Amino acid sequence: MTILLLGLIIPFLGTALGAACVYLLRDKIPDKVQRTMLGFASGVMVAASVWSLLIPAMEQCRDMGKLAFLPAIVGFGLGIGFLFLADSILPHLHIHNDKPEGVASRLRKSTMMFLAVTLHNLPEGMAVGIAIAACLSGETQITTAGAAALAIGIAIQNFPEGAIISLPLKEELQSKHKAFGFGVLSGSVEPIGAILTILLTSLLTPWLPYLLAFAAGAMIYVVVEELLPEASKGEHTNLVTLGFAFGFALMMVLDVALG
Repeated sequence: MTILLLGLIIPFLGTALGAACVYLLRDKIPDKVQRTMLGFASGVMVAASVWSLLIPAMEQCRDMGKLAFLPAIVGFGLGIGFLFLADSILPHLHIHNDKPEGVASRLRKSTMMFLAVTLHNLPEGMAVGIAIAACLSGETQITTAGAAALAIGIAIQNFPEGAIISLPLKEELQSKHKAFGFGVLSGSVEPIGAILTILLTSLLTPWLPYLLAFAAGAMIYVVVEELLPEASKGEHTNLVTLGFAFGFALMMVLDVALG
């Protein structure tokens, strides 16, 4: 029960604390800092996808011999496809981008920015939920500490993301309180997604390798389609690289040391 509560609360707190930066910072985050933070978040998500999701998925299928990669490949592809479809349908607007994506709509700019972050946070909640469910099932090598490491890693990278979304919203909405509320609300999709995933996974224990890889594919899609392109615009891409490397190394250390 403890790991369940921590896994649901910790990532959400990361987003909420990041969103609270609207009360601490007068202006938007400097461009160099923001790019570095996006690189850092990308590194954490890639490392989490590999160490906490894909490798456990393949280890659970050792009895398949040389075909142990197959469930991971299938699940990974389905995760990519799911986010691709959602990205194509859901109307949303990325930060620092004037052209909305998804189906045409008349939603407000702030609402579409909120939907973009919500779409981003969904796979992270799913990843934590699947890791917790795998731990509770006892069918995988994911331990309580390993699931906690994933939750902590997601929370760490949620902090800069919460700040990055809330500060532009403060300018758009002309209200610190509304911007903070939108930031917190965007993070609420993670515990909701985790709970739904846990409930579904309990019914689909034999499919855990596929579900672990599915979450990895969804997170990698977010990194490649959104975070890294946004971080690499303009100059100072070397800072993005350093941020990515630090985020990847930190998540790898958390997973190995705590798992």
